[in-house]
Amino acid sequence: MAIAAATCSSIFAGSIISSLLSVSSFRRNLITPINLARTLSSTHSPFRNIHKHHVVNAVTGSLNCESLSSPYVSTNSSIPTSNSYPQYGRLLPCPSESGPPRVEHLAVSEGGPVLEYICKSLNLPPLFVEDLIRFGAVFYALVCPNPPPNATPEQIEAFKKYTDPLLLKQRSSIKRKTIREAQKTFRITRGDEFVETGTYLRVYVHPKRFPRCYEIDWRSRIIAVNESYVVLDKPAGTSVGGTTNNIEESCATFATRALGLESPLRTTHQIDNCTEGCVVFARNTEYCQVFHRQIREKKVKKLYLALAAAPVSIGVITHYMRPVNIAPRIVTGDSITGWQLCQLEVLECKKVPWPSDIIEEKYSIEDCGWPRKDFAYECKINLLTGRTHQIRAQLAACGAPLVGDSMYMPAAIADASSPGLNPLGKNKKEYADDDDSKALAIEEWIARHGKEPSVAIGLQACQISWSDDDDREHTYEARSPWWR
Repeated sequence: MAIAAATCSSIFAGSIISSLLSVSSFRRNLITPINLARTLSSTHSPFRNIHKHHVVNAVTGSLNCESLSSPYVSTNSSIPTSNSYPQYGRLLPCPSESGPPRVEHLAVSEGGPVLEYICKSLNLPPLFVEDLIRFGAVFYALVCPNPPPNATPEQIEAFKKYTDPLLLKQRSSIKRKTIREAQKTFRITRGDEFVETGTYLRVYVHPKRFPRCYEIDWRSRIIAVNESYVVLDKPAGTSVGGTTNNIEESCATFATRALGLESPLRTTHQIDNCTEGCVVFARNTEYCQVFHRQIREKKVKKLYLALAAAPVSIGVITHYMRPVNIAPRIVTGDSITGWQLCQLEVLECKKVPWPSDIIEEKYSIEDCGWPRKDFAYECKINLLTGRTHQIRAQLAACGAPLVGDSMYMPAAIADASSPGLNPLGKNKKEYADDDDSKALAIEEWIARHGKEPSVAIGLQACQISWSDDDDREHTYEARSPWWR
């Protein structure tokens, strides 16, 4: 497949397209290292997650990353790296935690196989790059993305160079495509794919890792196998279908292998990485579409068990979620135009012992500072709307965050100790419509939240049920949750 071509300049660091020069001219013309470590202020830029310490060596043309350690990759690399890089060998065996973010942005100036180009420009071993491609960590676009609002004049010039109409007219791969269409990114799937001059490449050198995948007896987690679908009791600390830069270490991949299936399982719906319980995978495209339709028509019912740190009232709880696709998810009890309706029904709430230290250690439950740990409250919840982090955000807003939820519990603790701190909570301050201080208060409230849990929290998708077109019922239940 011709995609777009190889020997290029590297676009790096917390900024977008910087110095889109070819490697050869780069070596001829530059005599001192160029520090490209600028941090993007635009959250809409696709380059905002770049590591802040990337530099380009002006003498050798190699790309260096300062202050990186290497506990997250094998060290059997046959290719030497600079002193500021870790040694790269293979992505397996899986490290116990992900490495620091390292995302490389490249603009191609001479055609060739994509694997060879990445190896040469980033000084990475071929086997390591093969692993990155297998993990789904390498992307391309036919044309470089638009520079962000804070791009430097040099970056804008570089963008203009590679999107010059005269140059684009010479590229048969983008004929009859708009610039917007040509800037869409796609995943590289083979190392021998050809890339042509002007192509943009994005390489996630340190993909997000899921070591729990290698600890699970996946065959024992299979609940049901049907000719059209598979139901899995998903372990906490795993991804249902993978992440942007890691589709290898996922429930879909490992369940497919455990069952010895020739065709990969297809994701039909999601639950959080830190949540365990029932997940349905389709065995073919047709049933995937059928199940998606069932979800749209609200024929799929999901019951959850939530282990809350405080009691929760029985009945329907209603909030409205801020329409921003970034965690933490912010909710309020007030109806706000454009905010998404969130509803769940608490069917039961019973007092149970707080998990012991041994259990918490076994399942890597984080100590989030909750002051009272004698008892917890197990709630059975009927999820009426399916928003991301909905149960976690709603119960935290009720003062009953989930056990181990290191993202939402710190904010709930802060709100309990300082009523009125949450500008969208029950004790919120009244703001005028034109008062900018409310937006500032919301940002400060967001900062009170913590990081995403590393493995498990007190949440299980305990039951899933749906009806086929012929009204045949399908109901499946997960095993007992980790805290029992």
